[in-house]
Amino acid sequence: MAGPGSELPSGPVAPMLLSWLTGLGAGMVFLSFMQKLLYPYFWDDFWYLLKVVHCGLRLEMYRLKGELVTVLDKFLMHVRKQPQKPFIIYEGDIYTYQDVDKRSSRVAHVFLNHSTLKRGDTVALLMSNEPDFIHVWFGLAKLGCVVAFLNSNIRYVSLLHCIRSCEPRALVVGADLLETIEEILPSLPADISVWAMKESVPQGIISLKEKLSTASDSQVPHSHHAASNLKTPYLYIFTSGTTGLPKAAVICQLQAMKSSAGLWAFGCTSNDIIYISLPLYHSAGSLLGIGGCIELGATCVLKKKFSASQFWNDCKKYNVTVFQYIGELCRYLCKQPKREGEKDHRVRLAVGNGIRSDVWREFLDRFGNIKMCELYGATEGNICFMNHTGKIGSVGRANFLHKLFFAFDLIKYDFQKDEPIRNEHSWCSRVKKDGKGKILQPQRLPILLECWISYRTQMSMVWLYQEKMETTGTFKLQKFRLVEEGFSPLKISDPLYFMDKLKKSYIPLTKEIYDQIVLGKIKL
Repeated sequence: MAGPGSELPSGPVAPMLLSWLTGLGAGMVFLSFMQKLLYPYFWDDFWYLLKVVHCGLRLEMYRLKGELVTVLDKFLMHVRKQPQKPFIIYEGDIYTYQDVDKRSSRVAHVFLNHSTLKRGDTVALLMSNEPDFIHVWFGLAKLGCVVAFLNSNIRYVSLLHCIRSCEPRALVVGADLLETIEEILPSLPADISVWAMKESVPQGIISLKEKLSTASDSQVPHSHHAASNLKTPYLYIFTSGTTGLPKAAVICQLQAMKSSAGLWAFGCTSNDIIYISLPLYHSAGSLLGIGGCIELGATCVLKKKFSASQFWNDCKKYNVTVFQYIGELCRYLCKQPKREGEKDHRVRLAVGNGIRSDVWREFLDRFGNIKMCELYGATEGNICFMNHTGKIGSVGRANFLHKLFFAFDLIKYDFQKDEPIRNEHSWCSRVKKDGKGKILQPQRLPILLECWISYRTQMSMVWLYQEKMETTGTFKLQKFRLVEEGFSPLKISDPLYFMDKLKKSYIPLTKEIYDQIVLGKIKL
């Protein structure tokens, strides 16, 4: 027999409850309809935002615990957890996480025992896509050195400029690029030691490969590379040089960590096999690609150079699930002769930038349901956009959730006149949905001044400020004038100072001191 507390609603209560539930259900259906109508990507944006917040909180937790975790630290964690898992597959050869760890430790021990390199020194790296690029990179990172990635396609003046600008203590060159260095060897600064990944080397060059054969593969003490500050330089990655000579973008440990989370943010997992044919000297291949594999603990299929005719064969052979691209890469694939079984593969994601809408559609129609994860960013920039919804033609999402964490605006811009479109009050106007415009975003001041001292990436960081930066009629910084002026007191009217290491203070930069700096008699 039911007790008093188990009685069911009766009388007027039951219809009221039913009416209330009906109204609630109708309201939820209406809200869902309005959300899909007015904000169709709300949940996509919301879950993506949670990933961004999760990434930030994780970094903050490391900091609060006093654990400043770097990309190298993440790699060493995977070495301990999954030593035998393939990390790199290159031309059919498999390199496990443990293999790469031991080979990179050998590189570190060679430089510990046969050079004067120390923590904080810069080492330039000129190599093609190959496992030894990563071995040398990680080996030098284990010593706490800053590695400068040199573009393997540049020669003579541009190459010399890049080497001189980053002021390396040593230069490591791949066997296939040794002739490139031999051409400029007499012009290199005398204090740079040149190491080659080749057994037989010309006079004046040290064989790194020979010394690796007898080097220890024991662990390098953590104290050599333990990070004291995530804002310290980790890499120098050079811009393409489309507006002049290449310029070094300083990549700090924190920026490398953020970049390595890109593949994870797009939905990649540790089970993915990621195909990288982009050059490792570029941020897409190294920071997003290799760094992304390390963040996930995934496997990377590394290609020396992109080949449109071999691409799909490689994807099928190695069971590739994710590949990196630039827009032209996808266009080259679409230009290949059609053949049977083009959709017979396991690729599910493609991450990159620069694909045109028409190529995007053609690529999907021809090669199957692959989610194209388009992004927008710059090596030296401090903001990026990610198209996590897969909308064709979009380089990323700009929404109010995004703006909670990143300050930026999209303004109307006249690309023919190369100037902003202004209203009657001379104010810039925001771009409407699906419109074209230009991004305005607070920029780091050192980057704006980078061109001014482009031939020197670092100074003893003091930065010399001008009261007013000269601009063009369209409010662009006159970069080339700054480059031409350099830091000559004869060309610049503003007061100039430099750090005198003996006096341990800043002193005025006179013509006499300037001449001594140019002649190399005074080191900055």
